[in-house]
Amino acid sequence: MANALPYKPKPGEIPTQPGVYRFRDDAGRVLYVGKAKNLRARLSNYFAPLHTLHERTRRMVTTATSVEWTVVGSDVESLQLEYMWIQEFSPPFNVRYKDDKSYPYMAITLADEAPRVIVTRNRRIPGARYFGPYPKIWAVHDTIDLMIKVFPIRTCSDASYKKAMASGRPCFPGQIGRCGGPCSMKVTVEEHRAIVDDFVAFMAGGDARFTRELTARMREASAARDYESAALYRDRLHAIDAVLSRSALVLADDTDADLFGIAEDELSAAVQHFVVRGGRVRGVRATTIDKELDISGADLVDQVLQRTYGAASPGEIPRQVLVPTLPDDAADLEEWLQERRGKRVTLQVAQRGRKADLLRTATLNAQQALMLHKTRRTSDYTARTKALTDLQLALGMDEAPLRIECYDVSHLSGTNVVASMVVFEDGLPRKDQYRSFGVPETTDDTDSLYQVLTRRLAHVDRDEAAAEAEAAAEHAVQEIAADAPVVMERKRPRFAYRPQLLVVDGGAPQVAAAARALEDAGHTEIALCGIAKRLEEIWLPGEEYPVILPRTSEALYLLQRLRDEAHRFAITHQRTRRKRDISTVLSEVPGLGDARIKALLKHFGSVAALSRASAEEITGLPGIGPKLAAAIEQRLARR
Repeated sequence: MANALPYKPKPGEIPTQPGVYRFRDDAGRVLYVGKAKNLRARLSNYFAPLHTLHERTRRMVTTATSVEWTVVGSDVESLQLEYMWIQEFSPPFNVRYKDDKSYPYMAITLADEAPRVIVTRNRRIPGARYFGPYPKIWAVHDTIDLMIKVFPIRTCSDASYKKAMASGRPCFPGQIGRCGGPCSMKVTVEEHRAIVDDFVAFMAGGDARFTRELTARMREASAARDYESAALYRDRLHAIDAVLSRSALVLADDTDADLFGIAEDELSAAVQHFVVRGGRVRGVRATTIDKELDISGADLVDQVLQRTYGAASPGEIPRQVLVPTLPDDAADLEEWLQERRGKRVTLQVAQRGRKADLLRTATLNAQQALMLHKTRRTSDYTARTKALTDLQLALGMDEAPLRIECYDVSHLSGTNVVASMVVFEDGLPRKDQYRSFGVPETTDDTDSLYQVLTRRLAHVDRDEAAAEAEAAAEHAVQEIAADAPVVMERKRPRFAYRPQLLVVDGGAPQVAAAARALEDAGHTEIALCGIAKRLEEIWLPGEEYPVILPRTSEALYLLQRLRDEAHRFAITHQRTRRKRDISTVLSEVPGLGDARIKALLKHFGSVAALSRASAEEITGLPGIGPKLAAAIEQRLARR
């Protein structure tokens, strides 16, 4: 047995937020559902060496072939979502109801001539409409008994129905008042179908009208001291509450809505579609999109809605559709949705409240899905090979660039200038070889880039000379007698071997500055290109027009990943320097220690906000008096 699972996520793929995860087998069946406050920390326990796992856990992870997760906004949401998924998927490794092999459902056989309501564990009845799963089978039976008194539909078996319709005599359940189908000889097939439609509408919408009526009757009976009837109404209310219990109540119980969280970049987008019916999350649908054209976020929302509802039935379109931004033709889309649904539909952006919170949760999941999609696409060996080959052809290189270095410059209004170098080898990031640079004096981005590349290229020859000297030393050691012990300390060069390709974030000016640095350093053999963010065009030295790669090109995808990683690394380094700088400045104020500095930055949120604050505002913090606040204000004013 291998000691590592083949589907183990890559380091950094699993988020650290709270969420719910699912293990699936090769047939797509959900094997286990769990929740975690920190998904990365929790899931890492499952991917420990197999011999250290409990036997049952080891059997589950070796049976599974994949793991997936959904990020939520809080621990409470993860509990609710876990409960909903355990009911929906009945995972075999989640032991909840020992007396049941699977969870019970209420089903209405709509494909029959006279539909009937049944309790079943079979989810494959043709044309059936399901409600549930439910936690208690007795509650389903009791509620059906109660519901047929208000919506009298058929409950008898198919054999009893056929016999009654052929003989003209009511079926036995109809004779005792427990079947309201045409076989009871009280309604026609058409009338019964209308009652069935009301039954389904009641269950689908979670209509509280019937609950209110029962509550009123219970109170009236109690006021009249008819305690036996009041107890009966109370028991019926409890049964309805059990059947209609919300597995994930996130909005008002009369809310039917679809929420679309979208995360995108220039080439791809991820969509998380949260389906909310009766205030509870009924399902989450995830989609990843590769963009063929450069479209705006509003246009993307337009296409997503058309794709989602183009083939949808009227019952699948909710009353509300919540999106991160409204398309330009929002009014037309609303009208189109209303025509398809046959009722009013509103298309809007959630601004505040629980709907906005849930939309943020959907967007958070979309961001995680997009990051995971990009990471796995870049890590795919076939895609990496094609990307490097396409890059070689597009840039006219003699061989595929096995080592690529990408540079980006970051600053804050011309101050605190820093630069980053990220390294990809064989299409994969080598984070141990990332470097950051400070640029004390510079005139603009091109000058900063020239300085950084000059400093880096100076190490190319030094590292090669060091490698030759090290090889000579090792050769000399081999000639030393075996009885003469020699201790050598192998030093890793500051930079690894020379790159085949340098990539800079920017267009023609940045590429020209980088080309000048290469020429001055005497390394014109290293290929160079720049990637401009506006249209994702590729600029080469001395060329008047850029190279335009197809939007679906793996080479463009790799260059974009390089550029984004360099930008992220530069921003992270700059923020660290800014924080260190301001902490150093504040530490010069007498009486201001590390704890108070941390409290100041946490309270005001940013250095800029703290610099704008008056002494009176600073005094509002615990432990900071008027004299200390005045000293802080005076020190920041000189900064």
